[in-house]
Formats: sequence, C-alpha cells, structure tokens
Amino acid sequence: MSKISRRDFVKLMGAGGALSAFGLTGCDTAPVKSSATTPAKAAPRVVVVGGGFGGATCAKYLRLYEPDLNVTLVEQNASYVTCPGSNWMLGGLRKIEDLTQNYNALRDKHGVNVVIDRVVGVDAGKRLVALASGKTLAYDRLVMSPGIDFRWGEIEGYDEAASQIMPHAWKAGPQTVLLQKQLHAMPDGGTFIMAAPPMPFRCPPGPPERASMVAHYFKTHKPKSKILILDTKDNFSKQALFMQAWEQLYPGVIEWVPATGGGKVVRVDPKTGTVYTSSGSSEKGDVINIIPAQRAPKLAADAGLVNESGWCPVNQSTFESTRVPNVHVIGDSSNAGVVPKSGHTANNIAKMTAAAIVSLFRGVPPPQPSHVNTCYSLVSPDYGISIAAVYRLGENGQLEGVKGAGGLSPANASAQQRSQEAGYAAAWHKGIVSDTFG
Repeated sequence: MSKISRRDFVKLMGAGGALSAFGLTGCDTAPVKSSATTPAKAAPRVVVVGGGFGGATCAKYLRLYEPDLNVTLVEQNASYVTCPGSNWMLGGLRKIEDLTQNYNALRDKHGVNVVIDRVVGVDAGKRLVALASGKTLAYDRLVMSPGIDFRWGEIEGYDEAASQIMPHAWKAGPQTVLLQKQLHAMPDGGTFIMAAPPMPFRCPPGPPERASMVAHYFKTHKPKSKILILDTKDNFSKQALFMQAWEQLYPGVIEWVPATGGGKVVRVDPKTGTVYTSSGSSEKGDVINIIPAQRAPKLAADAGLVNESGWCPVNQSTFESTRVPNVHVIGDSSNAGVVPKSGHTANNIAKMTAAAIVSLFRGVPPPQPSHVNTCYSLVSPDYGISIAAVYRLGENGQLEGVKGAGGLSPANASAQQRSQEAGYAAAWHKGIVSDTFG
C-alpha cells in the first residue's frame, strides 16, 4: 500500500480507530440533552436486523456515538461464526470454537438490547418489525444487515438439499464443519472439486484462499490428492499472487479452469458425485464444494428493499434504502457499487452508517463518507498476501476508489515478508472480531 502500511491498517481496524484516522467521525459522543424547561422526549429507537460484522458493529457504534439511543439487535442465532477465517479451518489452522462469537459484550458492556429471534416481516409504513415469536418491535430507524442468500437452481440439480452432499460452506458454521469432515474422510489420491461463483459474491472467504488451505491440508495429510477449480469467471482477485504461490508451494496440485476454458458448472449429480460444465465435459470428485451465485435474502426482498439486480440499492452516503424510507441496508445484501462484499467493509460501513443515523436524529448533515477495505489471504500458515483499497464519495453520489491509495502485496516479496503478512492476517481477524463483538 502506498499511503498507509498494512501494519497500521491492522492497528487502526483492531482499535476501532479507522473512523478518526480517515476523517469519518462526524458526531461527538456526548448525548443530546433536553433543556430544563422542555420535557424530555423518548429516546429514538433503532432496530438492527442481523448480528454479523455489519449489524453487530452498527449496533455497538450507535450506542458509542449516542448513549441515549434505544438500540435493539435482532439475531436468530445466539452465536455467530465468522466467515473470515473459516477457510483456515479447512487447512487445520483453526477450530470452529476459535471463530464463534457471542453478543454478551454488546448487551452487557454497550447497552444494546439483544433479542435472539427470527424476523419474519417488516411493515415500513407502521415502522414495525415482526418476529417469529409473535412479538413486534417499533422503530424510528431500521438497519437491515441480513447477509446473503443463494440463487438455488441456477446450477441444475443444486438446491438446498444437495448442499448437504455438496456443501457450499459459504455461510460459516455447520456447512464448514461438514466440508471439513468430508475432506478428512477423503482417500489420499482423491479429487476435491470447487465451483467458484459469479460476481458479485461474499468475500472473504475467497475461493482461491479456500483452495490454498485445502492444498495445505493435502500436503500435510493426503499428498497424492488434487484440486480442480471450475470457475464462472476468467479472472479472480490477487490471481497472479495466488498462482505464483501455488507453483511454489503446491506444484501440480491445483488446476484452475476459467469460464472461457469451459469452467462454468451448469449441472450437478449429487448421487454420483459428478459435475457437468459448459464445455459439455463432466468431472467426478471425491469431495465437491459448490459455491452458488448469491443475492440478498428473501426477507429483504419481501420488505421491498431489493431491485432487479437481486441486491438492495442504497444512498451511498448514508446507506439509507433508495426504495424504502427510514431503512438503512448494510453488509453483503447492500449494493454499494464498487465496494466489495467483505467483512471488513461491512464493519467499516456500519460505523459510517451509525454516524449518519445519529446525525439524522440530531438534524445535522451526515459526515462525508470514506471507507477502506483490506483482504488478507493465507496461502499457507506462513505465507500471506493482501489487497487494500480506499473509497470516497464521488460527485455523482457513488463511492469510487481513490487512486494511489491501497495496493497489492508485492510479487517479489521475500519469505520473511510473506510470513509477516500471514501474521498480519491473524492480527486483522483478532482485531476486527474485537472491534465488532467486544
């Protein structure tokens, strides 16, 4: 990176200091107080749906920016398994317990009302959120951070039932454990097939990092095994760096087939363990990882937040929906233009959105947005690579990359540098988890 070192990025993200470092704080943290002669008004109510990197961060920072806010976080699961780091499980570098977070600090330390329940509907007219328990929650502002869902059926034969045989493992948790168990049970000399999804998709985890971690596991435990990546695209992020590393660390193990080479998977047969490609060929695998095309969840669509793209368009200054007033959409389900769907940007945009919401309640202009993204990938336990970018709001109201900011790991880095990047990756994960859930 040319403007700020990766080490400083990790420190800033881990300390929650990115906002001030990049000029993102637009609200002082002192609560708005009523005068002695004016009756106190009820605190504004914000309901946040979804407890991942977007939702949990937003709930926490709403309370940090404005302690008088009534903030409720609704999440259907009592714990959250981070997608970042989940590939490391497949390489044997982490256990599921290492990636599992809870909401105790949000509730006990930050005063967020945490409700473990499932949202079944949103009435934007009445500003009500309906829960599976039968309860309703009223809001003045709603933040939706529901994550992703899959476009089941776009690959013939691949539906939710098929994912129990050919796991996607793109929502960390039971699917990650299932894929790990299949890899452990696979015979040495077997083939692991991965079908990579079209853009846009949730990342990280990234398909090439997953292939790298599986290759590391094979090198350690099943050295005769092979990996076949069948892709719907003709390129992928950090491609030259990954391919250089694969040639160095895992020669002859990983084969990548792009779309123009017939790599797009069009049909699967879970019973026979066979995938069929756009070129008319078929491949059999001992373990098959199908990562389908993605979209915003049905809950977001039912609430009227989704357009023809399958994602939720937003005002890229405040992340308020352009379709439904008083509702902000953050995280993977939002359409933020050039900004990737990563845990890092979800965390970063959540802070900015919290600042915008507090500003709107106070009747002052929201702060000018600026966002950063960094994506670390492990190729082996001591070989890391990364990419980073900075985004600011352009004159057209759309977020755009800042030229000269960010950058890639150098192609000619030394072994020591690669090892340092691997350490930065671990530090980044620890920092962002602490910033989000701590």
